[in-house]
Amino acid sequence: MLEPAYQADVVVVGAGVAGLSAAHRLTSAGVTTMVLEAADGVGGRMTTEKVDGFRLDRIGQLLSTAYPELRLTPGLGTLVLRPFSPGVLLHGDGRHHRAGVRAGTGGARGALHAVRALASAPRSPSAPRPPRRPVAVPGRQVSVPRSRSGAPLGTAVDQARLGAALTRLAGTPAERLLARPELPAGEALAARGLPARTIDGFLRPLLAALLCDPDLTTSSRCADLALRAFAGGRLCLPEGGAEALPELLASTLPPGTVHTGVRVTSVSTTSVTTAEHGEIRCRAVLVATGARAAAELLPGLRVPDFHPVTVVHHTTDEPPGTGASLLLDADLGGPVAYTAVVSRVDPSRAPAGRALVSSTVLGRPPGDVDTAVRMHVARLYGVSTARWETLAVHHTAEAVPAMRPPHDLRRPVRLLAGLYVCGDHRDTSTVQGALHSGHRASAAILADLGAGRSMHVADPLPTVPRAA
Repeated sequence: MLEPAYQADVVVVGAGVAGLSAAHRLTSAGVTTMVLEAADGVGGRMTTEKVDGFRLDRIGQLLSTAYPELRLTPGLGTLVLRPFSPGVLLHGDGRHHRAGVRAGTGGARGALHAVRALASAPRSPSAPRPPRRPVAVPGRQVSVPRSRSGAPLGTAVDQARLGAALTRLAGTPAERLLARPELPAGEALAARGLPARTIDGFLRPLLAALLCDPDLTTSSRCADLALRAFAGGRLCLPEGGAEALPELLASTLPPGTVHTGVRVTSVSTTSVTTAEHGEIRCRAVLVATGARAAAELLPGLRVPDFHPVTVVHHTTDEPPGTGASLLLDADLGGPVAYTAVVSRVDPSRAPAGRALVSSTVLGRPPGDVDTAVRMHVARLYGVSTARWETLAVHHTAEAVPAMRPPHDLRRPVRLLAGLYVCGDHRDTSTVQGALHSGHRASAAILADLGAGRSMHVADPLPTVPRAA
């Protein structure tokens, strides 16, 4: 239990990956740090439900091996990332097509070879040709692309142009991308001269999955960063579930740093007030909660819109034959944006002899989401889903902060001397963005703490034993 008079250099409010990563950098610099979390466990939205030996992510955002902060954040040295098969698998015109495959050789040709589309076996009765009429997708109206010859990526020339564009993007410094003119991602794609079928058949479904934004209203700068990570790395998942990343961060902090079940009711530059333990004095406070909770503690802080995400988890003893591929719907023929046999990517997520299939619906889900998802993935995988067992349906209304233009990817983390804020809502709405915002916030705190004995008029705080 915390002692009411406990004092620390820095109190971090929130034990998501942003707050935990900041705490690592602060403690590594010798700064006494306390992390307070209202929930019973760490991780925020990066949580994993355990059901009968299965590990079911609540949101299941995709990670990339190209995220710099996965390498730079202290405490993540032993994190195991399980990659998907190279590129993605597209379902279009009733067939599967492999796209975005990296070449195995080095040099300029090896950065990202011209994207290939490999048609799979002919259509089966279980995978009929998608309809050629407007399809109602929950929350919006879209038109299925017209019939086109060849793969969703278009002709060999179209594919080569796309491959060259992604190769250039993979080698472009992030700061140059952030200096580009800013548009909604969908408008920016249309303005760049790529063929419409390449955009509709590959880039739109890919970016929808990477950004959790099916309408591509996200800032084009954020979209470019997402494509850059895709082109320069492999999509992946943390071994053991999404919670593995925050739990690793928490477990490698000094003992007694993280305290769960502690509700912070107010903050100032020199203290936080908790419902359970009263006031805790400190030299600086870092609010590292989600955007809405942060605004409740810091009136005037902007609350963004959010992208809802629904994840439907099924199990079967006869998994589809797509292996460890991430499967996207190039035809937008139903509610599922992307799906995968997750247990083929990370075997620890399912018990022996069972397969875990996780499918993600973006935007407002249909009324009977499980039935709609079963019908859609039956077409996508070309198998019957009648005997699949539903393990869980996780709907998160405020899953991912929206990043519509104009979007400042480096929103200030220092509000006042002694009061700071971080989270994916201050950067990009990805795990990379959350970790990077924690990095920026800890750097600002350390710079201010290093300016003198204290940032405030009050006397320096005495040293007291760390709470158990």
